[in-house]
Amino acid sequence: MDLDLRKLRYFAAVAEHRHFGRAAEQLFIAQPVLSRQIKAFEEELECALLVRTTRSVELTAAGKQLHEEAQRILGTVAAAVRRVHDAERGAQRLVVAFSPGLRVSAAIRAFTSRYPDVETDVVPAHWWQADAPLRDGRAQVAYLRQPFDASGLRTIPIGHEPRVACMPATHPLARREKLTSADLDGEKMITATTRPMSSIEEKFELIATGHGIALISMSAARSYSRPDLVHLPVTDAPGAETCLAVATDRRENQLLRDFLEIATATLRRA
Repeated sequence: MDLDLRKLRYFAAVAEHRHFGRAAEQLFIAQPVLSRQIKAFEEELECALLVRTTRSVELTAAGKQLHEEAQRILGTVAAAVRRVHDAERGAQRLVVAFSPGLRVSAAIRAFTSRYPDVETDVVPAHWWQADAPLRDGRAQVAYLRQPFDASGLRTIPIGHEPRVACMPATHPLARREKLTSADLDGEKMITATTRPMSSIEEKFELIATGHGIALISMSAARSYSRPDLVHLPVTDAPGAETCLAVATDRRENQLLRDFLEIATATLRRA
């Protein structure tokens, strides 16, 4: 069966917003039209993608899987179209992926000051498959946080950052200044294994609603700070390693080599 990219884009919008009305506004189509398209898509795939109620839209297990696939497929198609247009204009472009919470802007600014005519873009590297933008061609280089599948990638160590325990502000441990791993014994921990999630925002929402505690990097905690959550240092938790990564099966041109040199120096100083 051929996959209908238009319907896939419609589904991705609904999955992102978990709301037909807001998705329809984003897509500039009428809500009844969107509903019919999603229903037809489910019939073509012969599986339910969404659970609809009068107040909310939730993803089924199949819907969550398709949402992950849709983000990759639509991102790859958009990147391919962009490369075609760049080729027509004779433009040069460098696309950098980054893990949630990691800031690559200083490295890009330093690179742009040396290569002002090179266009730069950034794409998020989702925590459950951080290496995907490198493998599907959406990015030439990535600033990532371990762990991820590094097979077929060249990595350059940058540094490490501590992990903190993220919990609701009402949790009994939230009044402590710091924790150890022993303090978390018996607590329900949220991980990619125990609770598959489609975004880091979903993880924080689950934590805030009392589904459990999660160990996250300090940079992600700072970037996604919210008043109903508390982040406490865990003194004996292993730190998260950070690195630059490129695919070894693609030729490194001078621009990419120069970016790696600039980014390595810039990010290690940060």
